[in-house]
Amino acid sequence: MSSLRPFRLGLTGSIGMGKSTTAGLFRERGVPVHDADAAVHDIYRHEGVAAVESAFPGVTVAGVIDRTRLGPRVLGDPAAMARLEAIVHPLVRAREARFLEEATRQGAAVAVLDIPLLFETGAQGRVDAVAVVSAPEAVQRERVLARPGMTAETFAAILSKQMPDAEKRRRADFVIDTGGGLDVARAQVAELLERLAACRAGA
Repeated sequence: MSSLRPFRLGLTGSIGMGKSTTAGLFRERGVPVHDADAAVHDIYRHEGVAAVESAFPGVTVAGVIDRTRLGPRVLGDPAAMARLEAIVHPLVRAREARFLEEATRQGAAVAVLDIPLLFETGAQGRVDAVAVVSAPEAVQRERVLARPGMTAETFAAILSKQMPDAEKRRRADFVIDTGGGLDVARAQVAELLERLAACRAGA
């Protein structure tokens, strides 16, 4: 048990950059990771169901929020999206707080907050540093278009809602480049954690 809170590292990156894989590399090294996207999926199955169904009647199937029904109700409608976010974001933040409390109890030196739209939502204010996962544009495009059902048009629409990679890299405290493959990324994660450990030891 520890009362010293962990270093909060925000992890983000645009679609196809390898963020989820990189989060797994932190887990490999025993670092606790809170996945904001996974939290939203679970909230749609548990504590968020009643409020979301009340705001958007007809989106619940078998007691859980059906994202294929919810999506068309909010996409392209800023007011509807704002209503949804007003319900979901506080629930995600509550889960994040519980995650950080548990990481503190476990004595974790570093805790990762995996937040896809970290800069876009201003979440950098909740972390001590930000690591951006990146890759060359050609690699990103190849990865994304290989996904089932993905089209160039859908890819472009997703990118239009995300901060450009170059701007994310500019704002980052650390950049993890996944373009060189898994082993290269794994080495970068190890180096980042060593740097954080050295800073913590010298604090």
